[in-house]
Amino acid sequence: MTIRSILTEPNKILRQVSKPVESVKKEEQKLMDDMLETMYNANGIGLAAIQIGIPKRIIVMDISRNEEEKKPMYFVNPVIDNKDKENITYEEGCLSVPNYFAEVDRPKKCRVQYLDYNGEKKALVADGLLATCIQHEMDHLEGILFIDYLSKLKKTMIVKKLSKQKERPDRIIV
Repeated sequence: MTIRSILTEPNKILRQVSKPVESVKKEEQKLMDDMLETMYNANGIGLAAIQIGIPKRIIVMDISRNEEEKKPMYFVNPVIDNKDKENITYEEGCLSVPNYFAEVDRPKKCRVQYLDYNGEKKALVADGLLATCIQHEMDHLEGILFIDYLSKLKKTMIVKKLSKQKERPDRIIV
């Protein structure tokens, strides 16, 4: 498995709409393995392929806590076909928007259809954190970041600060 570089905002690639995967083969499985390794290395709970520069409709996640046994999940060509009318608010962060967090309202439950790691058709009803994570990662497949849910002023300030960080590559963050 290989740890890949995670793209950070602002980056035009992050705003691309990802393309469907025709079938799950060794290449896609290797990509999912690399994505999971990259996500764990960055202490994340979800990662979309576009975040490592690959515009494929693939996401991985693991919402288990550190003390728990790892429970990776793989979603290829995920489609949400039902969302709860009731919303829930979580403070979200993103590996592509490092060190920024904001409360975002999303449907409390959702039903998602997808192909798993082996290309098998699956359906899952998710709620709480899992539902939020699925919706957050699926937004990436459409070129949407969680900061797009914030006010224009907040979003602009975050992007401006991230741009300045990119301009100063000599800066070390520990």
